[in-house]
Amino acid sequence: MSLEFNKELFNEIVDHFNQGEHQQGLETLELLHPADAAEVITQLGSDDLPVVFDALNDEFCAEILTELEDDLRVGLLVNLNPAQIYQKFLRFMDSDDAADLVNDLPTEQRIALTEYLRSSIKSDAVDIISLIKYEEDTAGSLMATELVRVNINWTVSQCIEEIRREADEVDTVYAVYVVDDDNHLKGLVPLSQLIISRSSAVISEFYDPKVVSVSDMSPAAEVAEIMNKYDLVSLPVLNYLDRLVGRITIDDVVDYIKEEAEEDYQLASGLSENVEYSDTVWVLSRARLPWLFLGLLGGIASSKVIGLYEDDIQVYPQMALFIPLIAAMGGNAGVQSSAIVVQSLASKVILTTGLWAKLSKEFLVSLINGVLCAGALLLYGLIDQHALPLSITISTALLIVIVLAAVLGAFIPMALNALKIDPALATGPFITTTNDLLGLGIYFFIGRIMYDIFQAYPVSG
Repeated sequence: MSLEFNKELFNEIVDHFNQGEHQQGLETLELLHPADAAEVITQLGSDDLPVVFDALNDEFCAEILTELEDDLRVGLLVNLNPAQIYQKFLRFMDSDDAADLVNDLPTEQRIALTEYLRSSIKSDAVDIISLIKYEEDTAGSLMATELVRVNINWTVSQCIEEIRREADEVDTVYAVYVVDDDNHLKGLVPLSQLIISRSSAVISEFYDPKVVSVSDMSPAAEVAEIMNKYDLVSLPVLNYLDRLVGRITIDDVVDYIKEEAEEDYQLASGLSENVEYSDTVWVLSRARLPWLFLGLLGGIASSKVIGLYEDDIQVYPQMALFIPLIAAMGGNAGVQSSAIVVQSLASKVILTTGLWAKLSKEFLVSLINGVLCAGALLLYGLIDQHALPLSITISTALLIVIVLAAVLGAFIPMALNALKIDPALATGPFITTTNDLLGLGIYFFIGRIMYDIFQAYPVSG
């Protein structure tokens, strides 16, 4: 029986639990996809969660748990002992999901659960232990050990029998991997080829040796690039002995890309760590405060820059009217340029063009934009009957600020990338504050030069 998930159904299930009608809520919840069930569960009260997980089928509970946010599932497991966690959840999970869950637990509970798994002779516990050792954001941390491998000397009938044997462990067979007697990856066999081949045919006669693989220590970003480049849905993983140890599926890579995008967005927004809205007030404050302090220091520095040119402002008091405009335009130009470069770095496009080629291109683009914006500002100044010297001054300053801010916005993320620092940092408050200071300094410096020129060579208007 299928049941379409919609907002009305969502509210109905939550209402059942809120009104103490647990049985009615559970009956409907069991019909949902695990991802939809997880969405419902996140809206339930803390008192209802133990009721739900005690009543539902263990395998369904494990599927729901993999869909929940880290903090919520850790909260559900924190009062369970290692045996309970393994029996009710881990043994029903894919090895990669189980390893992620173990690594997310508090230190003491993680150590206790790891020791429990080490003492177990069950193969799934051994698989989980083998994955826990990998550092985050490596291919090993993304891979699962469940896959179908066949020996290069087997017949088609032996391969099909192996697929049947592994059916309970491998939910989706994307490819059948071919290995030799030492478990070295030799290639793969499409399922369609197995179906049409005669049962007595030997795999070595028709397997495809062209197979893309990665090391278990490869960066996760490299895995995502490879799967995107070759349009793969599954990628075999080899250890340091070039032996097949697992596979990475497209759903795990999508999750990784989503997490990286969220982290970059938060970094660009001025958050120093990855946070959720459900985090505590202190955690949210801690994540925001460093960049707010940077902005504060930038504001203080900007006031010092303005103070240095206080005499010039007294001579041309109208220059103060355009301070926000110059600062904003410089910040916008810098952020636009850095955003393009960060995107290029992420897709590796910039590696084919080089530093100077990219900076030259940004210079030409910003020069065109600067001339057009400066021209528009000059026209506005004349229409609004500002003094001609002031109009020329602010227009000239704007042109220079836009060009320099754009070049700086392109250079900073490339420099950060070379230093192994996330270049997304350059699209946030860092580049904005830097360009504010640069823009104001240039504005008043140009103003002083233009003032001296117009003093020596007066212009009417």
